Amino acid sequence: MIKAYRANCEAISLSPDDGSEQIPDDVVWIDLINPSRTEEQHVEKLLGLDLPTREDLKDIEPSSRLYIQDGNVFMTASLVWKADSDDARLTDVAFILAGKRLVTIRYAEPKSFHLFIAAITRVPHEMRSGAALLLKLLETIVDRTAEILENSVAGIDNLAADILGSQARSKRKAPRYLEDRLTNIAAYHRLISKVRDSLASLARLQTFLHTSAQVQQDKEAREQGKSIARDIQSLTEHASFVSGNLTFLLDASLGIINIEQNGIIKIFSIASVVFLPPTLVASIYGMNFQLMPELNWTFGYPVALVVMLMSAIIPFLFFRWKGWL
Repeated sequence: MIKAYRANCEAISLSPDDGSEQIPDDVVWIDLINPSRTEEQHVEKLLGLDLPTREDLKDIEPSSRLYIQDGNVFMTASLVWKADSDDARLTDVAFILAGKRLVTIRYAEPKSFHLFIAAITRVPHEMRSGAALLLKLLETIVDRTAEILENSVAGIDNLAADILGSQARSKRKAPRYLEDRLTNIAAYHRLISKVRDSLASLARLQTFLHTSAQVQQDKEAREQGKSIARDIQSLTEHASFVSGNLTFLLDASLGIINIEQNGIIKIFSIASVVFLPPTLVASIYGMNFQLMPELNWTFGYPVALVVMLMSAIIPFLFFRWKGWL
């Protein structure tokens, strides 16, 4: 799918089926969404440049993700996709400054693009150039990343209350309660890791973009780029802080599980020690010796029971006195 936007934010179609031979002069943004090879070739013909393929976007070398060719600036960043679901992913998006136009190539639909398109069409304003449009788009992407972090922090706080709060002990009585919380921690850790990867790629893109001629020639764009870079740095530090909290929460959960397991083992250990003396007494009187005076006592059986009971009570009281119970 190919979508194009004029400087007045009007959306038009550049599909190969329309038979368009040239791009209107006032088009400042061409958005390729999961394009076919025919659509890629059509846009390449209209712009006179080679577009990166889907395989090219997956390259991790900086020279493949950030470069200038024939005056055109090619940049690739990884954006968080499906952050509101249990299957958060990273998707690679290409940003190309071809003259005064911005070209984006994406094979997914991150929410930040929907927010940006809705904003520019709802409150139309004149878009000066592709570079200015790209900076506005990066602002929306950074804001969306901040929203993902805020939602994650709220969820992590609720998770911490479930594990460490005042009412957590009663909840932990349910079978596999803490094990289920470990699964939630792992999901949040995976999401935060992807956010950090996305912020790292955005930081590299912003640094490269700031040195381009399209931005350096525009004072307002330079200031806007510096503001975006500060926001990315701030979010990166915040993501690292959240990741540290997750690590602490994971360690605390494992510690609680270990303590509860030790408590169970402690109960069995004490029970075995408490019942060991009665077992010894019963074993003695269970021996088949002929000369055992207690066998002929009238009260031999009750006495043996009392001895076994006392041999169990005395170690129990001793453990309580020592504070082991």
